[in-house]
Amino acid sequence: MESLLNIENLLTLGALVVLQAVLGFDNLLYVSLESKRAPADKQAWVRKMGIGMAIVLRIILLFALVSLIQYVQDPIWNPNFTGIFEGQFNLHSIIVLVGGVFIIYTATKEVLHMMHIEEDHTQDTKPKSTGMVIFWIVLMNVVFSFDSILSAMALTDVFWVMATAIIIGGLLMIYLAERVSTFLEKNRMYEVLGLFILFVVGIMLLSEGGHLAHLHLFGNPIVAMSKTTFYFVIAVLVMTDIVQTRYQKKLLAKAKANKKVHVPT
Repeated sequence: MESLLNIENLLTLGALVVLQAVLGFDNLLYVSLESKRAPADKQAWVRKMGIGMAIVLRIILLFALVSLIQYVQDPIWNPNFTGIFEGQFNLHSIIVLVGGVFIIYTATKEVLHMMHIEEDHTQDTKPKSTGMVIFWIVLMNVVFSFDSILSAMALTDVFWVMATAIIIGGLLMIYLAERVSTFLEKNRMYEVLGLFILFVVGIMLLSEGGHLAHLHLFGNPIVAMSKTTFYFVIAVLVMTDIVQTRYQKKLLAKAKANKKVHVPT
């Protein structure tokens, strides 16, 4: 019987690690983009420290949710403007909604910054302090962790299994964050794509928070964006970016060829 339980726990652990990886993609992208705000020589350290501290906080949050899950889910605000704005907000929904608003704000600000071309390139935005970047990485990690922790609690009630899955997932995130950041550094053209993906992440969090709050706007319920829909939108964005990049290269090559043909002799 004990052996069977051990096998069951190991299988559950494997499933939770996969779940952490799937649910952690949006978090990983945020960590990679946010770490670029730190000084260049500190970015790798910021990613490791931020995710490492977030792992500890996730385990603390896991322990708190196991003990206080009822209080997190209990409604704390029930606005009722019939036909206009109705809902039942709890702590969970408020945290997710605030996280969604912050991510949309961050992505929008960065996109606008990219569109603003400075004549004097020496006046670029100054890097943030490492402490501030780590703070935001840890804070948003906590926001993103609610879904993964609640999903883990739905699969098992064995604390060490959930905690181990969080640790393994965090270590995988550290490993992948380095590679995602390196890829974005070498391929700067994909930074815009990453920011728009981050924007979609914010919309997903807003829809999820609204769903958790049973929010109705003008009589219409807010429905959470599913992970399937999220990944489909991401796939469309990536395909669009690839096609546009190749098309732009062909146009540039054609323009360059036409210039050579019309060069006066």
